[in-house]
Amino acid sequence: MDLTSKPQVQKRAIVFFLVPHFTMLPFSAAIETLRIANRMLGYSAYTWRLCSADGQKVYSSSGIGIEVNSSLADERRNLGGESRPNMVLVCSGIYVEEFNNKSVNAWLRETYNRGIAVGSLCTGAHVLAQAGLLNGKRCAIHWENLPGFSEAFPQAEVYADLYEVDGNLYTCAGGTASLDMMLNLIGQDFGDNLVNRICEQQLTDRVRNPHDRQRLPLRARLGVQNSKVLSIIELMENNLAEPLSLIEIADDAGLSRRQIERLFRQEMGRSPARYYLEIRLDRARHLLVQSSMPVVEVAVACGFVSASHFSKCYREVYNRSPQQERAERKLTLNTVRTGVVV
Repeated sequence: MDLTSKPQVQKRAIVFFLVPHFTMLPFSAAIETLRIANRMLGYSAYTWRLCSADGQKVYSSSGIGIEVNSSLADERRNLGGESRPNMVLVCSGIYVEEFNNKSVNAWLRETYNRGIAVGSLCTGAHVLAQAGLLNGKRCAIHWENLPGFSEAFPQAEVYADLYEVDGNLYTCAGGTASLDMMLNLIGQDFGDNLVNRICEQQLTDRVRNPHDRQRLPLRARLGVQNSKVLSIIELMENNLAEPLSLIEIADDAGLSRRQIERLFRQEMGRSPARYYLEIRLDRARHLLVQSSMPVVEVAVACGFVSASHFSKCYREVYNRSPQQERAERKLTLNTVRTGVVV
């Protein structure tokens, strides 16, 4: 089928709003997918421009500076003119929780209320949530940011999916998931034939399902083959705020406590209680560096009965206190604000 023989219809004009320290991979994957679509079609069905809050160059997390085409003020004016976009995508990455621009929030709300699609790449869902656009909406965010996001925005229905489309809201987890989300968009506009041709150009063997895993399956991630151990670990990961007792775990797994102890020693090199503690502390570490939650609330969210017990366990595993962890995070952010790219 010759796609270039179809009538030339411009489908979408997209604004990519760049947040400082945005991640290059999802940004470039989205842009390149649109570029290849235009090449396969033989005309510019998709156009895009880059925007920053002040219209100045934005540096990615890799230190690469990107020149933009417009400022926030320009885009607010464009909403009522011929340059009105069909979609706005917020691109962000590390330190997104430090970005809180009321003017950006107002612009995103106005854009959405005018019937324009709004979305995000990587951690950009954080910005959409700040603008109040994700209350009661399904969304996706990078797995590393999910604990802090779910605590900060409990009204958002966040999932560890590759991407989510809820009405006129598009969110993806970052990495190569932006490629999948853009292919889904192009498929809606032009059908599977064009999507397949783009995949061939990108050397991509398939379009992933939006609900595919972000992370490797436990079996591959941990190098564990025993199905009983894997099911117990999954049970633990799903019960961090209110940890299960070993008796409850044993009942669910259909094993005795002694069998579980032996399996974990063999497969994980530690007791089930120790492993359970470590994954709860890992979640706590993410909350400490991604949110402003008080330490005592972080402790409760991760199943610790007191802040003192939490601090003792945290220091034992990470060789520093939760307070020191947060202080180091603040020092890093202060360094970033002075212009040193980390």
